[in-house]
Amino acid sequence: MSERRRFLTQSAAGLLGAALVSRVGAASLPEAPIRTTPDMAPPLFPSNGRPYNPVVTLNGWSLPWRMNNGWKEFHLVAEPVVRQIAPGMDAHLWGYNGQSPGPTIEVVEGDKVRIFVTNKLPEHTSIHWHGQRLPNGMDGVGGVTQPHIPVGKTFVYEFEAKRPGTFMYHPHADEMTQMAMGMMGFWVTHPRDPKFMRVDRDFVFLLGAFDIDPGSFTPRVNTMLDFNLFTFNTRVFPGIDPLVVRHNDRVRIRVGNLTMTNHPIHLHGHEFEVTGTDGGWTNPSSRWPEVTADIAVGQMRAVEFIADELGDWAFHCHKSHHTMNPMGHDVPTMIGVDHRGVVEKIRRLVPEYMVMGERGMADMGSMEMPLPDNTLPMMTGTGQYGPIEMGGMFTMVKVRQGLARDDYKDPGWYKHPPGTVAYEWTGQAPAVQQAPPAPPAAATKRVLKVRKPGGHAGHH
Repeated sequence: MSERRRFLTQSAAGLLGAALVSRVGAASLPEAPIRTTPDMAPPLFPSNGRPYNPVVTLNGWSLPWRMNNGWKEFHLVAEPVVRQIAPGMDAHLWGYNGQSPGPTIEVVEGDKVRIFVTNKLPEHTSIHWHGQRLPNGMDGVGGVTQPHIPVGKTFVYEFEAKRPGTFMYHPHADEMTQMAMGMMGFWVTHPRDPKFMRVDRDFVFLLGAFDIDPGSFTPRVNTMLDFNLFTFNTRVFPGIDPLVVRHNDRVRIRVGNLTMTNHPIHLHGHEFEVTGTDGGWTNPSSRWPEVTADIAVGQMRAVEFIADELGDWAFHCHKSHHTMNPMGHDVPTMIGVDHRGVVEKIRRLVPEYMVMGERGMADMGSMEMPLPDNTLPMMTGTGQYGPIEMGGMFTMVKVRQGLARDDYKDPGWYKHPPGTVAYEWTGQAPAVQQAPPAPPAAATKRVLKVRKPGGHAGHH
């Protein structure tokens, strides 16, 4: 459940950046609610302001606001947080309002938006509103469009939400460190007309990547390529909630990428269309069916489909090493290596020693090998038929009949109708077909033509 902080009633003159307080005056700050649980919160339906159809943040929540003389006011707190990556592993990150990523901000096209940002980090920060049309001085690039927000201070950002679409927020100060520590959040500007491109279920999440050594808690912020945790909203499978939808719902999934590489996000069992980017909604005549959308660094994509096939459909990044949990990049390939004699000798010294990888890595999904504290298995998760052997950027779209409109609870595993599950063939195996033997080498006549310089071709 969400927890609430008390209203901060100190004078704004003592808390706010001097260059940004002219219209706010000495008003009290709005509440800064926090949430520390990693479960997906229900959609936040608007109690005031313009109406809209809310989104659902995967393993996250939307930030409440207050109306103040026509302004929609939010309060973000940049602070150290503890995020559960999956049951059995916590990470010491930086985020907003108790979590990484921070809460989703939802507004409506034409809203006058005021965001208070309080800095409780050990260093200065700022916030860039990725993809927004706004005054240059509100763009959030520290040192360029504004002073950095010092430790312990609060700055105010004010602008009109001019363009509906899918956006992000993240720091533009010590960006390498702060984004590597998990500072990011989702922003949705809903269209003024609630009927425009309406869908039944609208999910949002950000892609993240971290390098956290097994047994440790804090990311290595200088890593550029060799990350070992690839996340949906700073969660890895099996900690990522499923996307639960009703049969025949029109579903939208909005994904933003703030990692250092692209991610081909793939949906099983359905085809979708890319209906939006961080530049706006795509023209219907420009869309085509896909089952995988490649989302590049810094991009947002909104995809839509009709959930007309019942079942538990995998939804994941198609880079196979992005669907695994902490792993060593320097582990050698041992496939085909017979090291039984070596194992016997090692076990005399280390009785619990286990053979890894000589027949592939599938055994890793069911091994119960000892791990350092605060470390997840590399391949994890169990389904109704055995180990799933996935981690990282993997979850499922669960399509079910008879759900209530706002029911997002996990319905459990899909009950397949009789005769619809792949099965083992137990009949007679077909005869082995062998290729005819090759003719003897002597029976093959070869003719070689040689042309000598200045002479005629001859046969040898």
